[in-house]
Amino acid sequence: MSEKLARLALDQAGSGTRSVWSGEQMKHPYRATQTPIIASAAYGYQDIDEWYDVALGAAPGFIYSRMSNPTVETLEAKICGLENAESAVAFSTGMAAISSVLYTFLSNGCRVVSTKDSYGGTNKVFEEFLPRMGVSVTLCETHSHEQIEEEIAKGCDVLYLETPTNPTLKIVDVKRLVAAAKKVGALVIADNTFATPLNQSPLALGVDIVVHSATKFLSGHADAMGGLVCGCEELMAKVRHYREINGASLDPFSAYLIIRGMKTLALRIRQQQSSALAIAEYLLTETLVEAVNYPGLPSHPNHAIACEQMRGFGAIVSFVLVGGMDTVKILLPQLQYAHCAGNLGAVETIYGPARTTSHVENTLEERLALGISEGLVRISVGIEDTEDLIADLQQAFERVRALSRSETDLA
Repeated sequence: MSEKLARLALDQAGSGTRSVWSGEQMKHPYRATQTPIIASAAYGYQDIDEWYDVALGAAPGFIYSRMSNPTVETLEAKICGLENAESAVAFSTGMAAISSVLYTFLSNGCRVVSTKDSYGGTNKVFEEFLPRMGVSVTLCETHSHEQIEEEIAKGCDVLYLETPTNPTLKIVDVKRLVAAAKKVGALVIADNTFATPLNQSPLALGVDIVVHSATKFLSGHADAMGGLVCGCEELMAKVRHYREINGASLDPFSAYLIIRGMKTLALRIRQQQSSALAIAEYLLTETLVEAVNYPGLPSHPNHAIACEQMRGFGAIVSFVLVGGMDTVKILLPQLQYAHCAGNLGAVETIYGPARTTSHVENTLEERLALGISEGLVRISVGIEDTEDLIADLQQAFERVRALSRSETDLA
C-alpha cells in the first residue's frame, strides 16, 4: 500500500484503529513490528553535502536527537493522526509543552487571556513567569463567557483554554470563544489532556494549537513523562525551533512507552469513563459529599455544552467532602483500590486533594481565590471493575462514619 493510500485508509478509520496504527505504517529496521527505541544522540554522514542538506531541513534525516529522533517522530505522527493535525512537537513533560508554546508566541508587550480554573502549574506560568517577561495576563471567571469575550475584545495575542478544567471539571464553549478570539486576530491554544483526542477535537472547533500532558491518559501507565503540542506546520515550525534551542526534548525511551500506551487508549477510556459516570452518580447519593463535578451529569452547569463539543465525558471526577480536609484525611487512607498520588490518567484509580495534586504549587489563599475548596478530591478513574470501585468508596465512607461515631461516643 502506498503512503498516500495508507494515510487515506487511516483518515477513514475509527479512533481506536488510529491509536494503534497512526505513525506506524512505515517499515521498521530488521522487520520489527514495533517502533524501535533509537537511543542515539547523533547520526553520522560520510557525504558532507548530504549532511548539510539534512541539517538545513532540505532533505529528510536526523542530525542530533535534541532536534529530532526517529522514535520521537513516530509519537509525533501518532498524535497527529488522533488530533487530525498537520504537525506535532514532543517535549520532556506536559509543563515543558505548555510553557514552551506560551514562550514561543508571547513576548514583552503581548497580552494573554485565560481562565482562573487552569491547572496549577499553568496558573503559575500566568501569574509568576509571564509577567516577568512583560506579558500582560488576564484570568477570567471560567463560568463567565461574557467576561472572557469582553477581555478578548480589548485585544489579546493568545487565548489559552483548558476544558474540562483541572480539577473543577468546568467546561468552556470552545467555538464561541474561538469566534471572539479570531475577531482580534488572537492565537487560540487549548489543553486537551483531560478530554483526550477520543472525546474532543479542539482543532475541528477552530483552535490553532492543542497541548497534552502525555504523561496522563495518552501514556496511561504512570511510567513515562512527556508533553505534546500539535497544529499546522507553520506554527509547529516555530514551536520546534524553540524546543531545539531551549532543549526540553523528549527522550526516545519515554517516547516508546507513550507510543505503547496510546495503542490501548480507546480501550482504557471506554472503561474509565463508563466507571466515572457510575461513580459520579453514586457520589450524588452520598451524604458526606457536598458537591460532585462531572460534565456527564445532567446537573453539571455546562452539561449541554459538553454534549455539543465532546464525544465522551472523560475519566476524571471531583467532589467536595463535608468537613473539608479533616474528612479527606480520614477517607483517602480507607480506600483499597486506589493510589493516593499526584498523577492521573493511569490504569489504576488515583485519588488526591488539590493541595497535593493539581495545585500543590499554590498557597491555601491562592487555591481559595481560585474557588478550590480544601475538601475537594479528584478521582482519576482506572480500568478496574466499576462495581469494585463503587464498593470501595462505600466501605470507605462507612469507615469515616464509624470513626466519627466513635469520636462522638468518646466525647
